Amino acid sequence: MASISHLFFSCTTTTSPLFPPSRKPTNPKRHQLPKVTCKNNNNNNHLNSKGEKQPPPSPNNNNILGNRRDVLIGLGGLYGSSTLTNNIINPFAFAAPLAPDLKTCGPPTLPAGAKPTKCCPPPSTTIKDFVFPQQNLPLKIRKPAQLVAKDSEYVAKYKEAIRLMKSLPEDDPRNFTQQANVHCAYCHNSYHQVGFPNLDLQVHFSWIFFPFHRWYLYFYERMLGSLINDPSFALPYWNWDSPDGMEIPAIFTERNSPLYNELRNANHQPPTLMDLNWNKKDVDSSGNVDANLAIMYRQVYEAKRARCFFGKPFRAGQEPYTVKVGSGTLELVPHNVVHSWTGDITQPNTENMGALYSAARDPIFYSHHANVDRMWSIWNSFNRKDIDDSDWLDSSFLFYDENKDLVRVKIRDCLDTKKLGYDFLEQPLPWINTKPKPRRTKIERVVKPLTVTKNLDFPFKLEKIVSTVVNRPAKSRSKEDKEEKEETLVIEVEFDRRRGVKFDVLINEEEDAKFATPVNREFAGSFVNVSHVQTSMSMITDTNFSIGITELLEDLGANDDDSVVVTLVPQYGEGVVIKDIKIDLETC
Repeated sequence: MASISHLFFSCTTTTSPLFPPSRKPTNPKRHQLPKVTCKNNNNNNHLNSKGEKQPPPSPNNNNILGNRRDVLIGLGGLYGSSTLTNNIINPFAFAAPLAPDLKTCGPPTLPAGAKPTKCCPPPSTTIKDFVFPQQNLPLKIRKPAQLVAKDSEYVAKYKEAIRLMKSLPEDDPRNFTQQANVHCAYCHNSYHQVGFPNLDLQVHFSWIFFPFHRWYLYFYERMLGSLINDPSFALPYWNWDSPDGMEIPAIFTERNSPLYNELRNANHQPPTLMDLNWNKKDVDSSGNVDANLAIMYRQVYEAKRARCFFGKPFRAGQEPYTVKVGSGTLELVPHNVVHSWTGDITQPNTENMGALYSAARDPIFYSHHANVDRMWSIWNSFNRKDIDDSDWLDSSFLFYDENKDLVRVKIRDCLDTKKLGYDFLEQPLPWINTKPKPRRTKIERVVKPLTVTKNLDFPFKLEKIVSTVVNRPAKSRSKEDKEEKEETLVIEVEFDRRRGVKFDVLINEEEDAKFATPVNREFAGSFVNVSHVQTSMSMITDTNFSIGITELLEDLGANDDDSVVVTLVPQYGEGVVIKDIKIDLETC
């Protein structure tokens, strides 16, 4: 049989500049697409399986030769260049995994009042591909921070590891400040996307949020263990999802400890409880345990579909701040709320934890994200599968390891924590049994139906509590249909990323919404933004805030209704504009 490896195609691409040199993109619809032309360089050598000459393929042939993993044509150009091999692919099915461009790493875009800082890592001439750790070693077990506080030997090791990390030379990639700057670089636009020099790589607000932070903690944890010569060392997790963990852990409150950070909210020190619904109003009040547990039920257990939980796709060639990209349930709440609640409200941008560029300067950041990572594992334990999109699986990041080697990692290699050498100490999940209940009984809903009948005109500024009627795409859906498609409330939001923002969303509640809290079924969710800066000339950003409401509508007895009443309750942040509210099937 003749080999097709003798057939080759050559491709060229032509394109005008994506953007004027003086500014960054603000409107993806104006992006010019490259024109890619491929031609066969060996038309006379087409052979069939018997070695007989065949006519060259027609210009409309959908198959070209190449290695799909090496080809990346997104919305704005070619991802590198590669030798075409003997694999046949579809030229219109190009992969678009994200990757950071280390060569163009530059200064971060910082908020007003922030001290200038360099966030790019030390240069390296070589990049190694990730290799899994030895699989025959005992698993490192991450434990609750409240539990390890009782283990004096562990606490001493943890303090010593952080002390040693902080004492390393400033240009050592394992240095504590260098490690904190990893988050700054990936979150504040130091990196651009490989192949797209005018597009930022942002690890928040999309489906790469969970895997990036898992990899980040993986290398940070290994560095700490290496510094104290203890390969079994594991980070503690701050289990703010449990009543026992809803205070700032004691190991982070000792003022003379390397684990202490002075830039925290003074009103939220122990015994003040975490408030996962914090509205920045009652700054000295403790959180409500029942409300916290109800929030966890909704944000984790009820987020059954991967796109709802992880967030919307972010592929190479996309701008990171558009309606096509959006956060998953847990990133918005409780992740963003914990950041805001912990940060120092006397600082310009609620540093450290309350601003993304500075958050990792506080050692508590890593325990916060260890619990975020744990939530991903718990979500998997409910027999829920990760995203299977190759653009997600093949997206990559760069991290220095404990040997000061720069390592390239892919998302597909971090899906199993046990293969990475660690697991979590199992703890009770009290929020599994804290499903919110309707504020009004079924009889009350019949006797006193909702009085809201108006439709709002879009767009409008969200400056007060407002309600509107929203039509549903389908009603009286079957059980099978509900299992296949999630009914999703989609709110298009325009806001300033430099400002913290929070508004709550209620369904089938009167405009006088003072009664609705997270323990009520009518409370559908919250949109929360942590202070952030983007590189576009305008800081105004559009995003789609999506909430799965299939189960909620069942609990409210609205399965057979043609429409629902949606109420928005602004909590903090100015300049929020609501551009549209609709209900789709399977949006997230």
